Amino acid sequence: MKITIKESDFNRIYEHALSVAPDEACGLIAGTDGEDGIREIKKVYILENIDHTNEHFTIDPREQLKAVKDMRTLGLTPLGNWHSHPETPSRPSEEDKRLANDSSASYLILSLEKEGSPVLNAFHVEGEQGNKTVRKEELIIVEERQD
Repeated sequence: MKITIKESDFNRIYEHALSVAPDEACGLIAGTDGEDGIREIKKVYILENIDHTNEHFTIDPREQLKAVKDMRTLGLTPLGNWHSHPETPSRPSEEDKRLANDSSASYLILSLEKEGSPVLNAFHVEGEQGNKTVRKEELIIVEERQD
């Protein structure tokens, strides 16, 4: 699967992740699933990690509900979530895999491991507990036109 994200949304995620580091940052992504197989992120939600730790995240349930209501109002499809890894690579940890329970979701992970060189990857996780398969999805950062 291919996923597109606007450069401005990537920058919002990156800037927020830097602002809360060393804690993990988190949020949701919404958009459309095109008939051409391209998943387009149209809106990124920056939500609070109520755990305030660098090892895992829990999205504030009230903020999550508000974001899902906003998606419905805008006619967007929930596509998955994103979170940062302040000190580790952009790949799902064992905990990320264990908690990935939606096989239709895309999971975006932003690594801040190398200062000044953020790495954002998207993943698909499916399977039963103890036997999950992780597949990297093609993530395209779309430059926006400056008129």
